[in-house]
Amino acid sequence: MEYNTTRSHMIMKEYGRNIQKMVQYLLTIENDEHRQANAMALIELMGTLNPHLRNVEDFRHKLWDHLFLISDFKLNVESPYPIPTRETLKRKPERLAYPKKYPRNRHFGKNLEMIMDKAIKEENPEKKEGFTQCVGNYMKLAYTNWHKESVHDDAIRTELNTISKGQLEYHPGGGGKTPVDNFSASASEQQAAFRQQTAQASGNSGKRKNYQQNKFKNNNNGGNSNNNKQGNKHNNNKYKNRNK
Repeated sequence: MEYNTTRSHMIMKEYGRNIQKMVQYLLTIENDEHRQANAMALIELMGTLNPHLRNVEDFRHKLWDHLFLISDFKLNVESPYPIPTRETLKRKPERLAYPKKYPRNRHFGKNLEMIMDKAIKEENPEKKEGFTQCVGNYMKLAYTNWHKESVHDDAIRTELNTISKGQLEYHPGGGGKTPVDNFSASASEQQAAFRQQTAQASGNSGKRKNYQQNKFKNNNNGGNSNNNKQGNKHNNNKYKNRNK
């Protein structure tokens, strides 16, 4: 009986022991054409045993790299892709530079400072006012995240004036209309128009309902009067017959 302790080290466990034995058999084949044909068949078998690799981009390139890795880079066959080496496999990637940002006001973050710098450099007064209003509103939102009570607009104006060194001035509820304001205004106008249409439709439906009810009553009254006339006529005829 053969135990795993006596077997060779399994290089890639996801392919199993049998695939590794087939790769070792490829190393013993001396005929180049026969070795190449067996290598192609082994690539197809590896792809069948791992269907999840088909969803990976260039999965055949990955299969050929795995084949050379299992053979310990000793397999001599022609590959449609660049043949990997031991050095390229063990080469460490280049170190990524970590972005170093030191915000002046950490409770507001670096992005708010970037918007403030852009607002200060803006030459269009309307856009500059819109940037200032957005910065002030965000400062109020950040304040409510850290404090339970609401903040006064004067405090936001004073702090923004201090941070921007007097270059930005916050006006609560002032400034030109931003796209958000225009959107909210149009939404409110649409809601008002919808309510008016709904009220008109309900009024028309009420009039139609009253008309139908009156028509039904008139029909019932007309039917009752006709029935009464027919009943009186029948009684008169009955009395005439008795007199005869």
